[in-house]
Amino acid sequence: MTAILAISVALIMGLLMTRILRPLKLPDVTAYLIAGVLIGPYVLGRLNIPGIGFVSTSDVEQYALISNVALGFIAFTIGNEFRLSQLKNIGRQAMIVGIAEGLVASLCVNIAMFVLHIFLGGKLPITTAITLGAIATATAPAATLMVVRQYKAKGKLTDILLPVVALDDAVALMVFAISFGVAMALKDGAFNMTSILVEPFLEIVLSLIVGAFMGWLLTQLETLFNSNSNRLSLTIAFVFLTVGISMLEFDVGGVHIQFSSLLVCMMLGTIFCNICPLSEDLMEKSDRWTAPLFALFFVISGAELELSVFSDISIVIIGVVYIIFRCIGKYLGAWSSAKAAGCDPVVQKYLGITLFPQAGVALGMCITAAAKFGAEGAMIRNIVLFSVLVYELVGPSMTKWALKKTGDIQPKSAEVINRRAMKLQEAEDKKKVM
Repeated sequence: MTAILAISVALIMGLLMTRILRPLKLPDVTAYLIAGVLIGPYVLGRLNIPGIGFVSTSDVEQYALISNVALGFIAFTIGNEFRLSQLKNIGRQAMIVGIAEGLVASLCVNIAMFVLHIFLGGKLPITTAITLGAIATATAPAATLMVVRQYKAKGKLTDILLPVVALDDAVALMVFAISFGVAMALKDGAFNMTSILVEPFLEIVLSLIVGAFMGWLLTQLETLFNSNSNRLSLTIAFVFLTVGISMLEFDVGGVHIQFSSLLVCMMLGTIFCNICPLSEDLMEKSDRWTAPLFALFFVISGAELELSVFSDISIVIIGVVYIIFRCIGKYLGAWSSAKAAGCDPVVQKYLGITLFPQAGVALGMCITAAAKFGAEGAMIRNIVLFSVLVYELVGPSMTKWALKKTGDIQPKSAEVINRRAMKLQEAEDKKKVM
């Protein structure tokens, strides 16, 4: 009963917050996050009433299943952006930008952290600096996708943005695995090439293979049903199944095998959208089903934000430097690579701004670091939590602003006019056919 009550309150609070903040014209993502903070352990949760707010961080963590499933659907949706018909035009550009912007962001943060290490000494160990540089690579696909969907963004920037965000996560996983392996080696005094190179490579390759197989299998099973409702149910069930499979971990001959849930579900969506003739219709119906799930995911994410990190001034200083130099790296990396790839000038100018949000993948990385590094890991976690708090509250609004500047988000009046024009054109086409 308490769990159902907490989920209901969280979803209702998130929806109400979008109405309360409507005069500020903030994206719904930001409203959901603020609602999560308000019903989290630091505000409403202090009343200690189970079900009416989350009373502790551990209480929020009980709903991790919702977050895992939501991220699976987000990755599945982004995977649908890799349609071969679209990638013929932007595939090369997305590949160049997706790799370059992540690496440049990592480089900028590494340099900044090394300089801080020189001045702060033991307060910022070199292993922590290396790990933070790797985590800087990751971008949050969830917030970006929600802004695009809320405002029905369409245009040159949107076309390349989602594939870049998807590729960014693959790059982030590889960079983190290598950098974290180096950091562990420096800490322990022994290099382990298996954990530095072999395991991250296998994680990416096996994730893509599993996702591709699940996408093929889903397409084959869809042919067994004639009802769209049954096909939709099967699609949703397969995303659940794929998320569950991607959470498996095991050892083979001394090599630790694990999967990336984001990569597995992205590949599921990519294969599905390219080989299933019904994918567009099913994806449209799936988007309606997942709307409340995504809203709940962001409210829970807001409740997870640790406001206590503000109490440590050293964390705040390092966090501010991390945020500034990661943003510089993302912008410079996106701008220079987009220019080199021959992207449109407006894409070159505004793409980097849309890549600022950071959340799920980065938090997963800092949890890994916290488990291995002890006190240093706790410091990494607090710095990343501080940055996520800032990025998630400010990032969606910046993404919206960038998409408006490029014309991908149109004013409502223009949107209505365009919709009416499309309907008139469709009516004329039907008359010609008749």
